[in-house]
Amino acid sequence: MTQGRVQSTMHTAPLVTCMKTLLMVFNFIFWVTGIVLLAVGIKTKIDWYKYLELSSVYHPETPYVLIGVGAVIVLIGSLGCCCTVKGHSFLLFMYCGFLALIFIVELSAGIALLIYRTKLEEGFREGLNNAINIYGDKGKEEYTNSFDDMQKTLHCCGINSYTDWYNTKWEKTQSVPNSVPKSCCKVVDDNCKHTNLPANATNLDIDTQGCHKLVVDFINGNLGPIGGVALGISFFQILGAILACFLAKSINKAKYEQVA
Repeated sequence: MTQGRVQSTMHTAPLVTCMKTLLMVFNFIFWVTGIVLLAVGIKTKIDWYKYLELSSVYHPETPYVLIGVGAVIVLIGSLGCCCTVKGHSFLLFMYCGFLALIFIVELSAGIALLIYRTKLEEGFREGLNNAINIYGDKGKEEYTNSFDDMQKTLHCCGINSYTDWYNTKWEKTQSVPNSVPKSCCKVVDDNCKHTNLPANATNLDIDTQGCHKLVVDFINGNLGPIGGVALGISFFQILGAILACFLAKSINKAKYEQVA
């Protein structure tokens, strides 16, 4: 009887060690993904918001959601490492529950991002039309600065073309007709000719391509991979939850065998 318990324990111990190792590897990868999401959230808040806020479908809380989820993942990833090292079955089951909860949050966020991509083109067209119509208005400096930053960074002018500026309220206030803002200049200096421009020309001191397609392509190129990664990470967490459950059960089984 004693010999049987010893043999059973000898079979269980290597399994527990193996599962602990696998779970530690998972915890490390999980922790790194939290750092990545945290960085993406901060970058969205600092860099991308000036483009996103021009969209009529932009939600200002989006960067904070990414930052919050990333911070929670880093915290739970660290907790998972402690649970794995300690080897307490109750903590491991609790860790499994946290992973299941985050799985639901990340799955929802990933799907929302991919759906959001489909609304980008319409949202940005509507948002850019609104922004160009209130460009230069008193009290709307935030939109004016965002439009200028977009044109400087993406080297574009107007929505579909630089001639979009010819029909705006801002242009009507200029002393010279057919004017565009200085932010359309390829090189912003006093020598840049941005007034009295022809309707159709290519060899100008300003960028002539519209911003709509460029900004949609820019955001799509970033949101698409982020949404895909979020979905991938969410399903990866199922593996971690399974490992945590199996490890907890194996630890309980080993304790039972020692007592029996």
